[in-house]
Amino acid sequence: MRPSRTAGALRRARGLNDLAWRARVRWDRARRHPRALWRAFALLHGAVFLALTPLMLAGGVSGDLPLYRTWASDALSAGSWPVLDFSWVYPAGALLPIVLPNVLGESLYQLVWLVMLTALNAVSLWLLTDRGRRTVENPAAWWWLLVLFLLSPVAFLRLEGFSAPMVVTALVLLGRHPRAAGLLLAAATWIKVWPAAVVGAVMVASRERATVVRSAIVVTVVVASVVALGGGLTRVDGFVTTQSSRGLQLEAPLSTPWVWMAMLRVPGASVYQNVALATREVMGPGDTWAINGSTELMLGVILALVGVLAVAAFGVPGARRRPADEHGLVLLGALTLTTAFVVFNKVGSPQYMLWIAPIVAVGLATRPTEFRVPAVMLGWAAGLTTLVFPILYRPLIDLNPFAVLVLAGRNAIVVALFGWCAVRLVEAALAGAGLEGWTLRRALGLLAPDRGLPVAATREARVLDRQG
Repeated sequence: MRPSRTAGALRRARGLNDLAWRARVRWDRARRHPRALWRAFALLHGAVFLALTPLMLAGGVSGDLPLYRTWASDALSAGSWPVLDFSWVYPAGALLPIVLPNVLGESLYQLVWLVMLTALNAVSLWLLTDRGRRTVENPAAWWWLLVLFLLSPVAFLRLEGFSAPMVVTALVLLGRHPRAAGLLLAAATWIKVWPAAVVGAVMVASRERATVVRSAIVVTVVVASVVALGGGLTRVDGFVTTQSSRGLQLEAPLSTPWVWMAMLRVPGASVYQNVALATREVMGPGDTWAINGSTELMLGVILALVGVLAVAAFGVPGARRRPADEHGLVLLGALTLTTAFVVFNKVGSPQYMLWIAPIVAVGLATRPTEFRVPAVMLGWAAGLTTLVFPILYRPLIDLNPFAVLVLAGRNAIVVALFGWCAVRLVEAALAGAGLEGWTLRRALGLLAPDRGLPVAATREARVLDRQG
C-alpha cells in the first residue's frame, strides 16, 4: 500500500508541476502580446459591468452608491446640497463626481458612475504605458490592473475610484506637464483629502513646486468661489471637524489593540455602530488618548517626515553630496507621507489601500528596483483587505478570531510598509546631509560607517572582497 501511495503522490506532484509550468508559459506568452494588457483591462471592467447588470437593470446601486445617490437626488430635486446647506464628511469637490452620475436619472446612476470610472482608469493605464507605447513587459501597468482587481469592491464603488487614477495621471505628468499635474492633484484633494500628502511631497522635493502650487491655488479659488456663491463658505472646512469627532474605526491599524481586547472580552471593550456615519467603531480601556490625540500624533509624524524629506531634497549647509534623485524623492516622500496618513489615522476603511497604490504604480513604472518591495507588500495588503471587506466583514463585526487575525495581518503589512518607507527616507536624508556611506543602522551607532563611499559602492567592495 505504501509504495502505491508514494507513486500516486509523485504523480500528483508531477501533475501540479506540469500545470504550474503550463500556466507560467501561457502567462509569459500573454504578457508579451501587444494587446494583452488592454484585453485584461477590458476583461476586468467588462466583468464589473456584467456583475452589476442585473442591479442596474432594476435601477439599483451598490457599495456606497446608495448614499451618494441619495445626496445627489436631494441636491437636484429638493435643493438640499451638501456643504452649501449642511456640513459634510467630504470636501466640496466631491460634489461633482457624486452629483454628475444622477443627471440622466436615478435609474442610470450606477451605469454613468462606472462609465466615468472606466474612462479615468483607461487614461491612467494609457499614461503608465507611455501613451500606449509600452504595453509589452510592463510590470507597473499589470500591477495597477491587479490592484484594481483585488480592490474592486471599493475601487469601483467608492470615491477613491476617482481620486486614485487622477493621482496616477498627475504623477506621470509631473515632469513634463507640471501645470496639468498641479490641477489634477488639487482637484483630487478636493474630492478626498489624502492627495494632500502627494502635494506636500511635491512642494518639498520637486523643482516644479511653484507651478504646482499656482495650479492648486487656482483650483482652490474656483471651489471656494462656487461654495461661497451657494452660501456655504462657512462650511467649506466641515469635513475636517466631522472627521476629528469620530471614534476608532474597526479596520484602522491604530484600532488593532482594542479589536483584540473586544475579541478577548476585556471588560469595556466592544464593537458598535456609528449610526450617523454608517461605520463600525471599537472602544475599550485606554481608548481616550487614541480618539483625542491621534490626529495630533499623525500631524506631528507627518511634519517630522516633511522635515526629513526637506533634508533629503536640499541637504544641509556646507555638506558635500551628490545631486538628489528628484523624481525618486517625490515618490518616496509621497509614499511615506500617505502611508503615515493610513497608519496613524483613527479612521480606516478598505479604500485606504487606494491611497497608497497610485504612488507605488508610478514608482514601479519609473523606479522598478526601488519600488519592488512596496509593490509586493501592498499587493498582499490589497488581497487581505478585500478578504476582510466584504468577505469576512460580518464575522469581523462578530469578532470571529480568524477574521480578526486576517485584519491584524493586513494592518501589520501596512505598518511594515511605513517602516520600510521611513527607513529609506531617513537614509536619503543622511545622504543629503553628506553622509553618503551611512545607512540608518550605522547612523544609530550599530555599525561603523564606511566613510567616503556611497552605499552601493560599499556593497560592491564587500562582494569583491569575498570573491578575492
